[in-house]
Amino acid sequence: MNKWKRLTRALGFLCMFCWLAGHQAYADGSVSSLHMGYGAATPAEFDHFLAVIQQYNASGERFRIDSHCQSACTMFLSIHNVCVTPGATLLFHAGGSMKKGILSPARTQQMASTYNAALRQYVTENHFMDTFAFHSISGSDIVKRFGYPACR
Repeated sequence: MNKWKRLTRALGFLCMFCWLAGHQAYADGSVSSLHMGYGAATPAEFDHFLAVIQQYNASGERFRIDSHCQSACTMFLSIHNVCVTPGATLLFHAGGSMKKGILSPARTQQMASTYNAALRQYVTENHFMDTFAFHSISGSDIVKRFGYPACR
C-alpha cells in the first residue's frame, strides 16, 4: 500500500476515534440512531463497528438492533446489553472485500466469533458465511431461535 493510502486510512481512523471521544453513547443507542445498519466496506469502517461495540460494552448502556442490519452490523449482537426488535432484519455473509471479490477467512471468523454459539452454529452449518450472498434472519427469529433478548 502506498504511503498516501496509509496516511488517508490512518487519518480516517483517527477522525473516527475523535468523533467517538466527542460523542457520548446514546442512553438507548440503536442501529437506526447511529445509521450503521449497512455494514462495513473498508477496514477503517469495520474498526468503527468494533469501536462502537467496545464503547457500549464499557458503558453498559443498552443498544437496540431495531432496523436493517447487515454485514459488520451483525457484530452488534455481541454488545452485552443488546436487544433486538421483532421488526429488525439481520443479514449475514462472509467477511472480506466485496468490492474486490476477495473473501477473508480471518474477517469471517472475527464476525462469527461475535455471535452466540447457537447462531454461530446455524450460520456456519447453513453456509451463510461462505459467500458474499446475503442471508437474512428476522429480529423475531434472532430472539426466539437464538436466545438474544427482545427489546421491551
